Amino acid sequence: MKYKYIIPIIASSLMILSSCDDNLMEWEKDPEHGVVTGAELPLELVEKISRYEPLKTYTNFVLGNGIGADLYMSDPAYRKLVNENFDEVTPGYAMKHGAMVNAKGEINFKTIDDFIAATKAAGLKVFGHTLVWHSNQNASYLNSIIAPTVIPGSSGTNILDVAGLKAGTFANWARNNPGKGISIVANAGLTSTSQAIQLASSATSAQPYSLQLTAPNTTIVAGHNYEISFYIKSDVAGKGRLSFGSTLTNQYPYKDWYNTGGSWVEAFATSSQWQQVKIKLAPGDFKAGSTNFQFNLDLGYLPNVTYLIDVNTIAVVDLDAAPTVVNMLANGKFDGNITGWSKYNGATDALSLAAAANAYEGSGAMKVVNAVTDTGNQWKTQIHSDFTAPLTAGTQYTVSYMIRSEAPGSVRCSTTGGTAQYQGDTATSTTWKLVEWKITASGTEAGLNFDLGGVAGTYYIDNVVVTTGAATGGPTAPITIDKTAAEKTTIIGNAMQDWISKMMTHYKTSVFAWDVVNEPMKEDGTLRNGTEGETATDHFSWAKYLGKDYAVTAFKLARQYGNTTDKLFINDYNLESRLDKCDGLIEYVKYIESKGGTVDGIGTQMHISLTTDRDKMVQMFQKLAATGKLIKISELDIRLGTNAPTVAQQASQAEMYQYVIDMYKKHIPAAQQYGITIWGVSDSVKEHEFWLPDESPNLWDANYVRKHAYKGTADGLAGKDVSKDFSGELVKK
Repeated sequence: MKYKYIIPIIASSLMILSSCDDNLMEWEKDPEHGVVTGAELPLELVEKISRYEPLKTYTNFVLGNGIGADLYMSDPAYRKLVNENFDEVTPGYAMKHGAMVNAKGEINFKTIDDFIAATKAAGLKVFGHTLVWHSNQNASYLNSIIAPTVIPGSSGTNILDVAGLKAGTFANWARNNPGKGISIVANAGLTSTSQAIQLASSATSAQPYSLQLTAPNTTIVAGHNYEISFYIKSDVAGKGRLSFGSTLTNQYPYKDWYNTGGSWVEAFATSSQWQQVKIKLAPGDFKAGSTNFQFNLDLGYLPNVTYLIDVNTIAVVDLDAAPTVVNMLANGKFDGNITGWSKYNGATDALSLAAAANAYEGSGAMKVVNAVTDTGNQWKTQIHSDFTAPLTAGTQYTVSYMIRSEAPGSVRCSTTGGTAQYQGDTATSTTWKLVEWKITASGTEAGLNFDLGGVAGTYYIDNVVVTTGAATGGPTAPITIDKTAAEKTTIIGNAMQDWISKMMTHYKTSVFAWDVVNEPMKEDGTLRNGTEGETATDHFSWAKYLGKDYAVTAFKLARQYGNTTDKLFINDYNLESRLDKCDGLIEYVKYIESKGGTVDGIGTQMHISLTTDRDKMVQMFQKLAATGKLIKISELDIRLGTNAPTVAQQASQAEMYQYVIDMYKKHIPAAQQYGITIWGVSDSVKEHEFWLPDESPNLWDANYVRKHAYKGTADGLAGKDVSKDFSGELVKK
């Protein structure tokens, strides 16, 4: 049955007609009715919208859509809308550093490879989003590579006589062949306050023994294994070995150095970076009846090399000596298991074993994940272990552990049994930290807890000791070495090159347009410099370490490793509301190009609302057009402040979508119009869990029904009211 100018019959309490134009009438929402959907718009408007062609039909420039790669791959209805209506897709998260880079800096391409294959089969292009940003980074990895180096102490109590070294007298040490000189230098060791042995080879040095320092005799126990270790570096590439006295069966045991071609080599190499040298002597290495041994540091292979050996790290350890520390916990090393530890409180997956890569030392660590920040209830994520025996009343114990977290965090220890004792909250970071807590036992303590509920995050714990007196018990304490600003710049620069080069190379034949730099500006139009808040776990400021030229480097790398014809964009938000920010971005583009980078286009995101200043919007387009660059509306959506908009709000949203597109086409010359990307598909909660929750900013409603905004967008793209060309009567379906 055909009808003309149909108005649906609806209870009068739900509808107030304020205009003869059915597109502008207001529809009040019954409090018990819920969200107004596209299906409930006036019938004539619904009929009109249903007869529109797919959006991409109405424009010649690129019409894009910012989408969730997972939704596209898993939701057929969602995928169908994207395929039918758009030319290009931008994966909203899955192509970013945080999504693709793991804790080792390795890139997992599979998700995006599968996504590109699926979109390509549907005839869609993919826009690369985004190479360099301060958010959505694997900040844990990036911070870890510039974190201070924490060097574990020796494996046990040092039995080597180093008193003469620390005194600077070399008492009991022999400088047999001093070369240019062997001396003790203050503040030259691993830390700024530690001593170092300085050994300089002569201009004619050629034999290992041409520069030789001999250690004192060390008493040994028959049948025991021993370890010699120290940290060494040199001003230029160097070479050294250890040789031994007559109590060893082989005075030159080529063992424990680098294995080249399947055989042990004689010497270790040195460089300008501190490195550990370690050699183990087994009982079979000693002659029968030996009661001591002596070793030589032989560094005379090469001429004109100056070596430094940190005095605090040169040690000989009896690996089979009785422990000097009695740990009241059965398992504090976590080498391959977390036996003895259990989750008292927290999520199901709160406690697990971390592999060696995330251990302080050894083959494992305890990993604890706390999902929710609750500063007043640290116990809500709580990991426990029983003591091997009750603590002795009146005795002081030291609780000692190493801890780090993937982002700034907080830890507190507590005891169980009797009256609990509580450690003060202790800050954690991405760097391993030695924490000690001293308690005087009441005799009722039954176990130890790690309370990690204060700050959400992932924590790694290793080397947990509860003992009387000093927890270290003889082994040398760990040493922390900060990297210099120059070292951090080099490391982060290399990380950027690794990331961009691999992304551009891998997608060279499938992605031809990229957001190279995202959101570089502060609201006042100045450049972000890394001093902004970094509380988010995925926040990392490239500019903090690489300076103003970080974007110059990024654009040069993208061009170097991509195609010469790739379109490379810089992208930012609020340019329509902060014209000073727009001006700042334009000036930064000029700066990038003055330094040799090439920026093809500028993206303006335009996450706007109905109240966004239209005059400023026009001025933004005019300013961007004046750059001569390609201009892209990169992330357009229009929020309404509710997930239950009235019909009038939907009509206003449609009009605003049309206005934005009209102004883009009016003020951006056709040759500079890269295109428009609509950010998101629908108002479904699946799309708005993190972005604009409880909102309705998109062109389809929560049920994938076209909204009034669909018509406004299509009319804007077409440059006219498309529905006026419809012929015949509207048909009720």
